[in-house]
Amino acid sequence: MKHSTLQVLSSGTGLKQSCMDQKVLAKIKKKLEEEKINLEQELAEFATKDRRVASNYQSRFPQYGNDEGENANEVAAYGDRLSLEHTLEQQLRDVTKALGSIEAGTYGTCKHCGKQIEEQRLLIRPVSTSCVACKKRLKGEA
Repeated sequence: MKHSTLQVLSSGTGLKQSCMDQKVLAKIKKKLEEEKINLEQELAEFATKDRRVASNYQSRFPQYGNDEGENANEVAAYGDRLSLEHTLEQQLRDVTKALGSIEAGTYGTCKHCGKQIEEQRLLIRPVSTSCVACKKRLKGEA
């Protein structure tokens, strides 16, 4: 595996990415782009994109009917939707941030120690912003 400073072409511009194999980075970027599409599609099933806030969605209130039982089910379903919306929005923000760091040439750098995050970790969890050592230290496992 070739590790050196490499050029990643994106949108016609060359961006430097250090210490990461170009094929690995391309694989991760593709995985992130696919995940972004999946998250946006899943959110679109029950929520509308907020026109005022780019990364925000608004859950639609379900309409099951007018009797008391149906109203209770609507409220319960809406609560579930809000929770799911929050989780999916956070995942989408993480994916978007990771894609942005690829574009900026900073992807794969630990936000705590500044060292390169292990490729295996990034392949498993492409939105990682911490290396394994820092993550363990943060969780009190080190």
